[in-house]
Amino acid sequence: MAQADNRKVPCEQCPLRAMRALRDFSAEELQFVSRFKSGELNVEPGTTILQQGSNSAYVYTVLSGWGFRYKLLDDGRRQILNFVLPADFIGLQAGLLNEMQHSVEALTDMVLCIFPRDKLWELYSNYPALAFDLTWLAAREEQILDEHLLSIGRRSAIERIAFLFILLFVRAQQVGLANGDGIALPLTQQHLADTLGMSLVHLNKTLKRLTGSKAVRWKPKRFEILDRAKLTAIAGSEFSEPWGRPFL
Repeated sequence: MAQADNRKVPCEQCPLRAMRALRDFSAEELQFVSRFKSGELNVEPGTTILQQGSNSAYVYTVLSGWGFRYKLLDDGRRQILNFVLPADFIGLQAGLLNEMQHSVEALTDMVLCIFPRDKLWELYSNYPALAFDLTWLAAREEQILDEHLLSIGRRSAIERIAFLFILLFVRAQQVGLANGDGIALPLTQQHLADTLGMSLVHLNKTLKRLTGSKAVRWKPKRFEILDRAKLTAIAGSEFSEPWGRPFL
């Protein structure tokens, strides 16, 4: 990982601020966030950004790229907890609990905005709207984890995959990563299996069933919704993100 010598993207020109789905800052908040940001981190695919059991002096906002949160068992088995997209905030757990309880790895090239965690108290003390935003982001992460737990515990295999595709599409669409009804999805079948608690063989067979329904088209690194109503019916539920959601 290489930290940039200076900020290539000033907060005032942040491309995330142009996203209609995201809440913009007030002038005072923008001034603070600009001071709060200390630089940018360029990350290559496969890089561990945050390590389970470690501490970090920084928290981050994803400016571009994809990553994922995961936990490892002692024997190397991996459970992917969630995927990380632009405008997502990572590292808060270490910032508040002094130790990461999961790891974060880059799926693609990523650019992260760096914020020193020792300035979080100033945010909480002087900028209540931004403090609420961080609370909202933590609650949203909990909501997504609830959905993943429901999938692993109660949804059938085909329902799990269908719902995950809906969730990822909605999230990608909000931050400008969708092209019509499709998205570039930098995931392998192993990533899907590790997210959904399935063996690779079971995942492959179930994915073929789903694509055979003509609700979706899956290709390496590409996913397209062909019939949204049918995909939602297979998943058994829809997922939505509120517009005007916060980011830091």
